[in-house]
Amino acid sequence: MYNTLTYGDLGKAAKDVFNKGYGFGMVKIDLRTESYSGVEFSTSGHAYTDTGKGSGNVETKYKICNYGLTFTQSGKLKASYKWDCFSLGINFDIDFSEPTIYGWAVLAFEGWLAGHQMSFDTAKSKLSHNNFALGYKAADFQLHTQVNDDTEFGGSIYQKVNEKIETSINLAWMASSTNSHFGIAAKYKLGCRTSLSAKVSNASLIGLGYSQTLSYQE
Repeated sequence: MYNTLTYGDLGKAAKDVFNKGYGFGMVKIDLRTESYSGVEFSTSGHAYTDTGKGSGNVETKYKICNYGLTFTQSGKLKASYKWDCFSLGINFDIDFSEPTIYGWAVLAFEGWLAGHQMSFDTAKSKLSHNNFALGYKAADFQLHTQVNDDTEFGGSIYQKVNEKIETSINLAWMASSTNSHFGIAAKYKLGCRTSLSAKVSNASLIGLGYSQTLSYQE
């Protein structure tokens, strides 16, 4: 039960192949743990090697599994509800003086996924973001398309070739420009905790990455 994705999860597999494992000019670390009562604690931080400046984030997540509810507290107060073919969520800024309200919903049917995401600026009393997504998800294949604010368009394809190799293709363009962005990426698992990543774009940008997962469990 409760297998429906959140809006942020749509196309995430392809984005992870492109983005995870690369740290140009910075050091990044992510830590996650869970208490005996089921409360999840996530801490992330990064620092730039040239300036020494950095930032961090702490997030606490509470789940009520019997009802498909999840509450998350960080810089925003978040609540979400999941069912087999439907999920929705709403977020509020912690600053209650002029909060921005974020909302999303995802529908799933036989592998097909459709989602909508919006944000409402209470200070200006208008929508600040209005995004739509459509995709398909199988065990080893994912297709994702999106339209953001009727001006940004994008799509991605994710393919899990086998247990060690993952590939991804990404395409994006804007209504105000004739230029498009295209890239391909791949990830190869050397072992259960290490992996190599590589990507290249139509702007002749090449990236190489190495990842090591630290764990106290064997």
